Amino acid sequence: MLSGCSDLGFCPGLAPRRPSLPSVLASALLGLTLAAAPSRWTDLDEPGRASAMAELRTLPLAGRLLRASERFLGTPYGTSPLGEGEGVDADPRLRWDRVDCVTMVEESMAVALAVAPSGLLEVLDHIRYRNGVPTYATRNHLMEAGWLQANAEVGFVRDITQQVGGRDAVPGVKLLADGAWDSELGRSLALPPGARLTGAFAFGLLPVDRVLLHAAAIPDGALLLVVREDGADRVTRVSHLGLVVQREGHTYLRHATTRGPAEVVDEELGHFLAYHRTLPWKVVGVSLWEVRDPRAP
Repeated sequence: MLSGCSDLGFCPGLAPRRPSLPSVLASALLGLTLAAAPSRWTDLDEPGRASAMAELRTLPLAGRLLRASERFLGTPYGTSPLGEGEGVDADPRLRWDRVDCVTMVEESMAVALAVAPSGLLEVLDHIRYRNGVPTYATRNHLMEAGWLQANAEVGFVRDITQQVGGRDAVPGVKLLADGAWDSELGRSLALPPGARLTGAFAFGLLPVDRVLLHAAAIPDGALLLVVREDGADRVTRVSHLGLVVQREGHTYLRHATTRGPAEVVDEELGHFLAYHRTLPWKVVGVSLWEVRDPRAP
């Protein structure tokens, strides 16, 4: 997966122009919050993690998702930290000490949906892989063409961009043709021909200059994906994602950042978007998705 996508506005292999050190430092100092958080998952032993998961059982799904992701605050950023434990990507299928923007979301979802440790890895595999089969070829590598589509089909996520944005929301699409797989990033994924998805992949899009007008209406725990300009040589338009947190009248994005502290932080949404609009790969908007439990009535 493009789990190495970062909030510098690029995915591995896209050779970004990095912002200057002063702008990075200013971003880190002005937009981040240091809310008191419980012990990180990585600092707990197995009984401690089991106890923390048990505490989530009485909460609604959005509450479980926020509590689960809260325990990742301060966890160091690591590019593409999860794999299949063997083969092409021998990184572990589950870990607590490193996350990137995608795996923080995936593991938070798995904790919130599984609740008990015994079911955690199975749920995580169903989020990350088609049919829950953990192989490199069946992993949901691309956000629009793989991850969103697969997780919507099984009922883990639902597009709520239109619901939140109303008339300001517009249709978005990622056009993925064979030529995109000849790009540097496409080649670097080294997928077999049968796993190189092509087609038109639709999603809701809230234009970037309208996002803050609707920020207060974004539900707690919703997924926010940063959508950039399309290109025939790109396999994705999504450069970053995180979870929305509503707190004390302000809207934050909880995400694994490569800026400033290079860890999971809560960043005020307006500040986050302002920074991303300075990057060379143009931001056109965001797509908003609700996390769901397919077992719920």
